[in-house]
Amino acid sequence: MTTPPPPLPIGAAILPVTPLQQNCTIVWCAKTMKAAVIDPGGDVDLLVKAIDSKGLTLEKIWVTHGHADHAGGVAAMKLRYGVPIEGPHPDDQFWIDQIQSSGERWGMPEARNFEPDRWLGDGDVVTLGETQFEVFHCPGHTPGHVIFFHREAKLAQVGDVIFQNSIGRTDFPRGNHADLIAAITSKLWPLGDDVRFIPGHGPMSTFGAERRNNPYVADRILAAAGE
Repeated sequence: MTTPPPPLPIGAAILPVTPLQQNCTIVWCAKTMKAAVIDPGGDVDLLVKAIDSKGLTLEKIWVTHGHADHAGGVAAMKLRYGVPIEGPHPDDQFWIDQIQSSGERWGMPEARNFEPDRWLGDGDVVTLGETQFEVFHCPGHTPGHVIFFHREAKLAQVGDVIFQNSIGRTDFPRGNHADLIAAITSKLWPLGDDVRFIPGHGPMSTFGAERRNNPYVADRILAAAGE
């Protein structure tokens, strides 16, 4: 008889928000039911309803980067729950400072600027109940982009660094294509081909699938380009 695998130490729920259908993720410690909301870009009432329906206690707000569709609802979540905001990296301060004006252009009139309680950098650890996530600084889409990785669950929330069959745009101010490719190959790939990731938009994938099939960063594509 096959022994079933042990239960995962965390739970996760993905809720697309804002007109740009950005993947806000609620993650929680399975033992304590304490939760973090990652990238609450907007639709705060929807997020509150989801947190309540699962019997969770919100403990943290985590932010991958400062674009309005990912961070426009951070200030409202902070006002409602009074919990600390962690992330992104300080190099995204200039994006956070223009969230309100960006939100108005992109159909998110309720988006507001905010001040993180804790900036994050490469190698930091963020705690949630009795579990923890590792932080990796992955610039390129924005200079201060970070991702959150739970090693035991082999799950990463990668924001707009990489998507199924695509990668983040680098044509925004202070974007850098070479930095993005370097972050993906030197920081994400070593985490393992079996790591599942939640991107900022669209369906989940694995790093292994993207190394095989992604038209921008598949191993054969980068080898042919000499990268």
